Amino acid sequence: MFKLTSLNLNGIRSAARKGVEAWLEKASPDCICVQEIKAQAPDVEGSFDTLAGLKGHFHYAEKKGYSGVGVYTKHEPSDVIVGFDGGEFDAEGRYIELRFDTPTQKLSIISSYFPSGSSGPERQDAKFRFLAAMYPHLNALKQEREFVLCGDINIAHQEADLKNWKGNKKNSGFLPEERAWMTQLTTQGGIVDVYRQLQPDTTDACYTWWSNRGQAYANNVGWRLDYHLATPAIAAKARSEAIYKDEKFSDHAPITIAYEGLI
Repeated sequence: MFKLTSLNLNGIRSAARKGVEAWLEKASPDCICVQEIKAQAPDVEGSFDTLAGLKGHFHYAEKKGYSGVGVYTKHEPSDVIVGFDGGEFDAEGRYIELRFDTPTQKLSIISSYFPSGSSGPERQDAKFRFLAAMYPHLNALKQEREFVLCGDINIAHQEADLKNWKGNKKNSGFLPEERAWMTQLTTQGGIVDVYRQLQPDTTDACYTWWSNRGQAYANNVGWRLDYHLATPAIAAKARSEAIYKDEKFSDHAPITIAYEGLI
């Protein structure tokens, strides 16, 4: 089995202090996609360019201490694609794609960090621009290769994906427009929400993010914001899923899916 993990670190240095590398050594994924590393190349190189024996590849934000994504892997990629839009969002360090191409398969593993719109209307508008750019990008990519995108999507798709859905209908992350984008991606776009394929009915057990306010984590008042989004052929290889909550490295929990014969 090929174990693929996704985790928003909420700062790579912070997660390291909280023991994420020791957990990776025990969990032993083949690959982990990370988001919100909140670091630049000088901070990472020599300190975090490998984790638990996995080699890292990164897309850094221009702004210090902000965003940034990476993929740590046991396998050497045939190519690394940094960024996807050539402009606004590439400057924010939100997309890295590792390609593992063979004579019989074209495969990409992508780590992406979708913007949050919770800080105000300006960032919500940016989030909508990101979604408008990401949809055709993924649609075009699907025409030429198989892929799985792991990331903090910052959208809870359905009512089952967050505890307090009634109170969040007008809040970023559960807006009708955002949910409609996810519906379009997973229907017309033909992309599979792999966790929901494996666990179509879970509610409280599916959450991957909890607010730092109040007792959200203790009371499991959470959201499912972290996804594996895959082409149908890759999703068909998914066999099991796990959301790890025994330790807390971040305000997000790592989600791991085991795929049969991925690489």
